[in-house]
Amino acid sequence: MTIETPNWAATTASDIERGVDDATRTVDRLADELVSVPDGQRTFDNTVLPLDEIGNVLNQASGRFGFLSQVAADDDLRAAAHQHEERLNVFAAGIGFREDIDRALKAYATRAELEALPDDARRLLEFALRDYRRNGLELPKRTRDELKVLQERLVGLGIQFRKNIDDYEDFVELSRDELDGLPDGYIERLRTVDVDGAVRYKVGLDYPELHPFLDGAHDAERRRELFHKNHNKASDANIEILEEALGVRADMAQRLGFESWAAYALEVKMAKQTHAVFDFLTDLEERLQRKLAADLDRLAREQERRTGEQGPVDIADWRYYTNQVVQEQYQVDPFAVAAYFPLDAVLDGMFRIYEELVGVRFVARPDATDFAWHEDAQPFDIVDPSSGEALARFYMDLYPRPGKFGHAAAFTLRGGRRLGDEYQRPISSVVANFTKPTETSPSLLRHTEVVTLFHEFGHILHQTLTTSRFTRFSGTRVERDFVEAPSQMLEHWCWQPAMLGSFSRHYETGDPLPTSLINRMIEAKHTSSAIATLRQVYFSRLDLAYHSESGKSTDEIARELHLITGFPFPEDTHFQAGFGHLFGYDAGYYGYLWSRVFGDDMFTRFEAPGASVASVGAEYRRSILEPGGTADAEHLIQQFLGREPNADAFLRELGLG
Repeated sequence: MTIETPNWAATTASDIERGVDDATRTVDRLADELVSVPDGQRTFDNTVLPLDEIGNVLNQASGRFGFLSQVAADDDLRAAAHQHEERLNVFAAGIGFREDIDRALKAYATRAELEALPDDARRLLEFALRDYRRNGLELPKRTRDELKVLQERLVGLGIQFRKNIDDYEDFVELSRDELDGLPDGYIERLRTVDVDGAVRYKVGLDYPELHPFLDGAHDAERRRELFHKNHNKASDANIEILEEALGVRADMAQRLGFESWAAYALEVKMAKQTHAVFDFLTDLEERLQRKLAADLDRLAREQERRTGEQGPVDIADWRYYTNQVVQEQYQVDPFAVAAYFPLDAVLDGMFRIYEELVGVRFVARPDATDFAWHEDAQPFDIVDPSSGEALARFYMDLYPRPGKFGHAAAFTLRGGRRLGDEYQRPISSVVANFTKPTETSPSLLRHTEVVTLFHEFGHILHQTLTTSRFTRFSGTRVERDFVEAPSQMLEHWCWQPAMLGSFSRHYETGDPLPTSLINRMIEAKHTSSAIATLRQVYFSRLDLAYHSESGKSTDEIARELHLITGFPFPEDTHFQAGFGHLFGYDAGYYGYLWSRVFGDDMFTRFEAPGASVASVGAEYRRSILEPGGTADAEHLIQQFLGREPNADAFLRELGLG
């Protein structure tokens, strides 16, 4: 089967407008047909299934047109995509407030045939009824109208917040001496300007420039300058947007009868209750205190050894001194390690590992490149090896460019769904920002970037190997505090000596990563692990507090909670303005830590005596990837593990075992 894909490359601003117009007309028609059915003639197919078709139409329009707001190289096209993405999202929110659809669902839900529905069909109805309840459809009309206005405003604020982050640019301008500590390959890729006859180098806030500089540059003053610039990303515009959005969410939660937006958001997650998240985070914080003290002391001693400066390390310098400890005490130089991870070798190795894991083949489709949104976006098909059938397609868009989404993520462009006797073939894309190769040097990934790539491609597997009959439960449409776990489990392959040896390849000699170096990398794994984890606890607590507390500014809360990190608050910074997860993961950022408990536990299946990648991988595909959201995550985890999950592996991974 050939997978038909949109022609993003030929898309114009007019196409986006027409496409969104067509989608909204189609949805209006489907909704009107749904509500026109007499109550006595209602069935699952004419009342519940059309809602899933509506979701499919809206999701495909978002993947076809809205996605360009994240990846289009042309400024005008990206702006048009942003404009119509907001229009589409506001329209979609309006469907969730239609009283006639809510009445139709309730009329059908009383029929006797409901008991005979399959589990996933009954779940689809239950979730639809829940959605309308959570939109206030059981409240007076005036309140519903007010909620609809608030929801529409929230959509616009979220899109603008994200756009401000993606469009934001800042940098430090440096002499060659101020780049001491960084490899030539990194420096050669930097933008340069001529100032009074001298070459100056620009280091910006994109990850391929930011993180290596904070890790390796010996100039403390310049490190701190860049750190502060990054912690003020988009602050001029986004603080006001964030403050308004938090107010809107609090207002909506109150009208819906919840004590806070966090309580509202958590109702549909694994954690369920705000106190469960708070207890999880505070317990983890307490467990990490002893290692935090040891981590901070270790970095302070390294600082004193290198500079003679006594006292605690500045928060802008913890990455640098962690890197120095790793280099000095374990003889692991991240830049030297990167020489063994040219991107093409990592991709080849990752594909081989995942092909064995889930029993498919990944086949490059250069013939489809002309349809992609950019020449950097390379298409591949996921092929069933027994039938030769293409099950799905994915793109790898891996290099930075102006205006592009600034982090790493996997986007669903078309979800899977049963269409009669056929299955709608999913399409997804990894969007990342790794160093782009040049004519003279390849793209070399630091080991942390290898882990990122394995993680994001795990989301691709989850999105594309779905077998859900319904859009609503397709792929990664699971509880938000579980969605990271399947990918976090797969990060463990990046720490297995045999696996690393199988795909690492020095870009000059072709030699694999030496076993002795792999062993030292593993020994160094827990260096500053408490610091790194408590930063995640801080971000999670910050997000939770923003959506639970009132009467304080976002700056006040950020300052009060910063003690969690073990560092003084960095003055004159507004990190929250560039914290993109506050839209989309609102009151849910804790999920990265919460789900890691399950991801680490699931990997123990592969470590069991006699386990094989292929056999356990087949169970992983069958129990976790294929079902998507057709069952509660807790049930899926227990099915895969064959027992109740526990946090033992998670704590070991933090160096606490």
